[in-house]
Formats: sequence, C-alpha cells, structure tokens
Amino acid sequence: MAAEQPPGGGTDLDGFRERSLRRGVNPVIYWTLRAMLVPFFLVYFRMQRIGREHLPRTGPLLLAANHRSFLDPFVIGTLVRRPVYYMAKRELFEKRWQAWVLNALGAFPVDRGAGDGAAMDTARAILARGDCVVLFPEGTRVRPGPLGDPRRGVGRLALETGAPVAPVAVIGTEDVRRGWRIRPRKVRVRVGRPLLFPTVEHCSPSLASGVTERIWACVRLQWDWLGGAKAPAPQTLREASAGEISRAA
Repeated sequence: MAAEQPPGGGTDLDGFRERSLRRGVNPVIYWTLRAMLVPFFLVYFRMQRIGREHLPRTGPLLLAANHRSFLDPFVIGTLVRRPVYYMAKRELFEKRWQAWVLNALGAFPVDRGAGDGAAMDTARAILARGDCVVLFPEGTRVRPGPLGDPRRGVGRLALETGAPVAPVAVIGTEDVRRGWRIRPRKVRVRVGRPLLFPTVEHCSPSLASGVTERIWACVRLQWDWLGGAKAPAPQTLREASAGEISRAA
C-alpha cells in the first residue's frame, strides 16, 4: 500500500496507521506514562471516575466521548486497565518526534476534512482484534458551553463491527490549560453501560445517523449528570410568533 502524503510534505500517515496495527502501543512508554499520570490526575486534578464497573475487561470496546481538551484521551484511557487507541488530527503527526510518541501511546492519524476511510479501516481492524478505541463523535474540541453535534462515523463503526459502545462524558479538562501552564482544576469522567447494536454488512447513512443519535443521547445523559452546560431550549411556535410580532411593532 502506497504511503499517504500531504500535498506539500512527507508525513507518512499510512505508516503510522500500519504501526498501530502491527505493533500496537509501545508497552514501556505506555505503561510507564500511565503509572505516572494516574496518581497525578487523582491528586492534582482530583479526578473522579464514575461507572468504570460497567466496562468489559476484555474484547472489543468503543468509547464514545465528548471532547474538550488535549488531555481527554489520557483521562479517558484511565477508565480501563488496558491500552486504548484513538484518532488524532493529522497535523499532530507533522513533527517526527511528536508523531512517534503519540503513535507509541496509541494514536493514529485521521484527516478530518476528507472523510478519512483509512482511519476508519484502522479503527475497525483494532476493534476486530479485541482492543479498545476512543472516538470523539464531535470531530474536534468543543471548549465552552454545551455539547456539539456528533458525526455519524461512530454509528457506522458500531454497526460494522458489532463492538459494544460505552458513552463517556468528561468535564473540567477544558479549564486545565492556560498557555503552557497546567492548572489544578477538578476533572470528572462518567461512563454509562455499553450499548449493543446488530452488525450490518451495508450501513446506510440514515442508519448510521440514527445509531449515532442513540449513542449521543447516552453521552448527553452522562454529561447532564456531571452538571454540564445544556443547549438552549428551542423556541416554541408561540414564542417565535410573539417575538416576530413584537419586532414588527
């Protein structure tokens, strides 16, 4: 398979994906960093992890979570006692040293603006071998306010692989970083019971969207339980009409 290259550079995205499939995480780097981060998160961020007992210890698992900070993959990774893999934007793989470290920790690149089929293939293969993948259905970080709108990729992945999908909400990580300073803010993460969907051979966009909405509704339940900001209620027809009348007057 020819390596995927950006128009003006030499970043080998396919090479990083292949490494995730052939070698997996680097156990020395992964478990050493985890051994340092977990006590740090528990003490410095007063991290609270709720619902870990719902998660299976073996077998394929898809963790669908909201995304607020660069810390989210590491915080979510502490929910399970096994390596997690996650998609990271291709820009993070442009610096060779950074790309190597991220790849060793389970990250593989995704081209967010191109409907990256290769990244989805990598996620499917990782799930097929019985590992855990973290997916952020919003597609990018949503820092302030309520949850963003999900993309249908998570529903498609759930239907094509049959992997259980655990809804996860993270709150507090958006307040941790200011410039290069890491501030002591309380971080909480809550995970619900995994959802199971039938496996389908050909997943239509409408079916993937419907499953995504079901998953995202459960993520929103975790978010609401943590006290996250809620989206403003849509105007009723009567309120909208009253507003138009008052403006016309």
